[in-house]
This record gives sequence, structure tokens and C-alpha cells, in this order.
Amino acid sequence: MSFKEFERGELPRWALVRYHMDPAEVTDVAGAVRAAFAAVPGAVGPGQRVCLAVGSRGIDRIDEVARAAVDEVKRLGAQVFIIPAMGSHGGATAEGQLEVLASYGITPETMGCEIRSSMETVELGTVENGVPVYIDRHAYEGADVIIPVNRVKPHTDFHGPVESGLLKMVAIGLGKQKGADTFHAQGFAVFHRLIPAVGRFTLTKVNIPFGLALVENGHARLTHIEAVPADQIWEREQALLKLARDRMARLPVSAVDVLILDYIGKDISGLGMDSNVVGRYYTGPTGTGPDIQRIIVRDLTPGTEGNAVGIGMADVVLRQAVDQMDAHKTYMNCITAKTPEGARVALTVDTDREALAVALACCLKVTPAEARIIRLRDTKHLERFYVSESLLPDLLATGSCEVLEPLHPIRFDARDMLMDKEV
Repeated sequence: MSFKEFERGELPRWALVRYHMDPAEVTDVAGAVRAAFAAVPGAVGPGQRVCLAVGSRGIDRIDEVARAAVDEVKRLGAQVFIIPAMGSHGGATAEGQLEVLASYGITPETMGCEIRSSMETVELGTVENGVPVYIDRHAYEGADVIIPVNRVKPHTDFHGPVESGLLKMVAIGLGKQKGADTFHAQGFAVFHRLIPAVGRFTLTKVNIPFGLALVENGHARLTHIEAVPADQIWEREQALLKLARDRMARLPVSAVDVLILDYIGKDISGLGMDSNVVGRYYTGPTGTGPDIQRIIVRDLTPGTEGNAVGIGMADVVLRQAVDQMDAHKTYMNCITAKTPEGARVALTVDTDREALAVALACCLKVTPAEARIIRLRDTKHLERFYVSESLLPDLLATGSCEVLEPLHPIRFDARDMLMDKEV
């Protein structure tokens, strides 16, 4: 099917810009983890069996963090093993979750310890008038100490005093698919109170002396590593969430006609694309901006392994992305999260030229030559992006952007695919 009829005049020129954000980052991961453990003396002792709960996707240098934590536990004279604490990820199978960890560089060989993966859980009790609380069986029965390791960041599906972080991993990640499914069945509208309720309850039932909290900057690089004692997690995680929100990358514009995303994927965001960056959710605008009329998705990341959750937020998608979609992984993620709309496939075209033509034809009050277009690699990497001519003055006026390649036509090759290199 051809969509040539929707090409309505000359496209704007665009330029490649660099977006300057806070560059502060952790340079010595092992040293930072060592210092974090030193801040909680006595939390781990000789002879104890320690379970490190790891699992959230896309964390900067998570393999280095995990290996450093393993080394610290061993140095303290304890035994250690790792479990994947990731709800339904990896197709909600033990083997799939091992594959996800391996994609991070976390294997028995690289970590120097055993990795125990199972979807079996133990029910700890109930909260909130009958909501059951589950925990990974290996963690519950095989460990004296459980240490969750997770990134603290704004969530893509709900907002509250705490969002993605240690309490969420304790409440959902450690509960495996059964716990995640039970939790999501309550609906995102109650997550802001259910996460702390389940997290606090779990802390009374198992020995979690502290969690290892990670914060990233706008360049998706680790900027902070901290051991948070169990009795301080609720208060401290709120402060770390504010730090993460202050440092996260956001587009420095208020309105865009067409946003082109080269990639979406679970290693980019739990939602494939970060709603905090694109300003929309399945149900519509988030209210925090930017205002984007149409979103084009060109491809899936290799790291997402076919999980195309979030593709439902796009308006136009390339067939190359749809063809890579693993239905089982994507559907399992959407079913567990109770968001089937996340797997809905939008208008599908074969080429970038067609995608732009269709997206612009679906915009209101826009002529192609004056269209406000931005092209990102993905919503996690905003250091460099293409921006059309009508948006360039506003970006330069912020003082945070510089032009790397001057304005030039949007170029296509003989296959009608974008010629400008990925950013």
C-alpha cells in the first residue's frame, strides 16, 4: 500500500543539536557501592545467606553495580546469590528472566555467584482489605537477608510520593508474575498508596535491612548510589525521587507536531517510551507536556527482545518494528499490567517517507514546510537530536542547546528511508 498521496509539499529543513544537561555521574561504581555498604554497618554478617534482588531494565552499568554488591557481601563473610526481581518480564518464565539478566551482563560467570530463577512465590499475608502479598520463593526460603537493588525514578503509569524504586521492587518485582498480576489488578489509581502499604508489610515479614538505591542523570548515567536502611526507605525514597525528577531528561520545548522515535523498548522505559518525556499516556495527555500531536515509531531496540509494549502510544509505526514484535512477551506484559492498549498497533507503513507524510496528514493546522519535527534515538537518550527549522530558535534561546550540524533538507535514500544517521 502506498501513501504517496499524503505528501503535501516540501518538508522543513532540520539540524542536529546537542542538548546540554547535568553531566555529574558516578565514575567509580565499585567504590560507590563499597561506600554504600559501609554506611550500613552490621546489616550483613559472616555466614549469612544473602539474596540480591535485581531486575529493572535499562539501568546504567547495572552489571557493575551487581558485581560490586556481590563482592561486598563476600568480603563481609556472607554467602550470596542473585534472583531476578522483575514481575512478569522475560515472558513471565524462569528461563526468560534469566535471559533478561544475561542481556544486562548478569550471569553466574560474570557475577561470581549463583543466580536462582523461579516463578514460584510464597504468600506473606494480605493488606488493604484482602490484597495478597507475594514474594519470590528462593528469596523467602533460601536467604537470611534480602537486598533489593533498583533505580529510583518517576514512573510512567502513575504518580505518588514514591514511584519506581526500592518499595516498588519489594512490592511488585519480588512478587514475580503472580504478585505483579495481583497488584495490577487493583489498578494504577491505587498504586500511590498500595506500593507503600505492600512494601511496609513485606518489610515486617522478611529481613530486608536496606536497599541499594540508584539514581541516573539526564544522560541516563548513574549519578548517585546509596544504601537506604529499611526504616528510612519511605522518607528517603521520596527525596531520591525528587532528585531523579530534577535530573531526568526532558524535551526543552512545549509543543511538537511530529516526534520521530528511532527506537522503543523495555530497556528504554517500562512503557517502551517514557511518558514523562513524550507527555502522553494511553489515555491521553499527561498534563505535564510537551504537547505532541503525532508520534512515529521506527523500530524496536535489540535489548527489548521483541517486547513491543508501549507501541500503542504511537500514531504511525514502521513495518520493520511490527515485524519484530514478540506477541507472547508483549501480551504477557500488557495482560499483567492490565493495559491491553499497550500492544495496539497504529497505522503501519513501510518507509520513513510514508511515515512522515501520514503523520503530518494527521496533524491539525500544520503545513509540512513549517512543521515542528523532532527526531530522537529514544526517550532515554536526549543528548543529541534532530529538530526542524521552526523549532530551532526556541531551542537555542534556552541556552542549553548548540547546533552540531546546520540546517539541511530531510534526506531519504533510494528505499525512502532516512539518510541522516541515527543519533
